[in-house]
Amino acid sequence: MEGTQGKRIVVIGAGIVGASLAYHLAAKGAKVTVVEAEGIASGVTGRSFAWINTSYAGPDPIAELRGAAIEAYRQLETQLPGLNIRWTGALSYSGVQSGALPVAERPFSPSQVSRSQILELEPNLKNPPESASYAAEEGALDAVDAAHVLIAGARAHGAEVLTQMPVLGFEVQRARIIGVRTGIGTIEADTVVVAAGTAIATLTEMLEVPLPIEASPAIFIRYKAQPNLVRTLISSAEMEVRQTTDGALLAAEDYLDDALENQPDAIARRTARAIQRELHGAVSVEPELACVGLRPMPVDGVPIIGYLPKVHGVYVCAMHPGVTLAAIVGRLASEEIIDGTMQGALDPCRPDRFLQAW
Repeated sequence: MEGTQGKRIVVIGAGIVGASLAYHLAAKGAKVTVVEAEGIASGVTGRSFAWINTSYAGPDPIAELRGAAIEAYRQLETQLPGLNIRWTGALSYSGVQSGALPVAERPFSPSQVSRSQILELEPNLKNPPESASYAAEEGALDAVDAAHVLIAGARAHGAEVLTQMPVLGFEVQRARIIGVRTGIGTIEADTVVVAAGTAIATLTEMLEVPLPIEASPAIFIRYKAQPNLVRTLISSAEMEVRQTTDGALLAAEDYLDDALENQPDAIARRTARAIQRELHGAVSVEPELACVGLRPMPVDGVPIIGYLPKVHGVYVCAMHPGVTLAAIVGRLASEEIIDGTMQGALDPCRPDRFLQAW
C-alpha cells in the first residue's frame, strides 16, 4: 500500500484511539479530517479507568504491542508536553495479576514485593497481603484530557476536526473508497480510518464488510475523597482504584447485570464501603459519578487493526484495551498508511482473519 505526503485521510472517531491516529497521521504530513458524531472523548474514552496496563494472563497474541505501549507513550510525552501521564506503578495482588504466570509469558516482568515493601508503596493499606506483584513501569492518565491534547496536536499539524457530525454513509467507486457522506456533504478521501469504538460494526456494515465487535460493558466510578489515600494503582479482589492529582479517587468494577442492586450507583456505594474497609484514612468516600462504559470488544478478544478486504482504502482500528494501545497503534498504523510499511506487530490483528465468516 503506497503512501504519499498530502494523502487525504478521514479519521472517524475522536476518542483516544482516533485522536492518536489523527495526531500521528497529521504529523506525517497527511491532510487529516476528523469526523466525530458527538464530542471529543464523548464515548467510552470518557468512561475509562485509563490504566496503561501491559500485563496479561496467559499466552498473548499481541504481546509485542503491549510490550511497546509504554515506550510509545514515553515518546508522545516528549512531543506533547501537555500529555499528563502519572507513572505511579501498579500494585496487584489478586487473581491473574498476582504473579502466578511465568515471567516469559508477560510483556513486562513485574517484581514480587514483600508485605513490608507493599506498605512502603501503600502505607494506608489496612490488610496488605504477604506478597504482591508490582509493575513499576505502568501508570495511568486522564483519557479525556489526553484525547484533547492529541487532537490539539493534530490541529497544530493542520488537521480539521468536525464534531457533532455523524457519518451517513460512504462513497465507493470500483471497490475503492472515495469519500465519507456527512450532513454537510461528502468529504473526499484517499483513505478512511474507522476508529469509532462500538460504532465500528455499524459503519463497516455500510460497506458490506461486517466486523464481529461486541459492546462490552464496564463500570467507571469517581469519588470525592481525602487526598493521598492511594499512591500507586491498586488492583485487588476488593478494589481497583487509583487517585488523581486533584484528589479524586477513581475505581473500575465489572458490569454484572441490569438488576436494581447492580446498577452503577449501587455498585459505587458497595465499592465505597470496600475502599473504607481496605484503606486507613478513607473517612468519607462519596460517589460523584458512576456510569457504564461500552468497550469495543472483537469476539475473539484480539484487536482488529488494518485494511478491510473487499473495499480498498478503509483502515479499521477496533481494540481493547484502547487506552493502553492508543499510542503504539497510532504510531504503527500511521506508518502503514503513510509510509506503506507494514508492521509485523499488527499481523495478529488483521481484519481478514474473518474472511471465512464473510
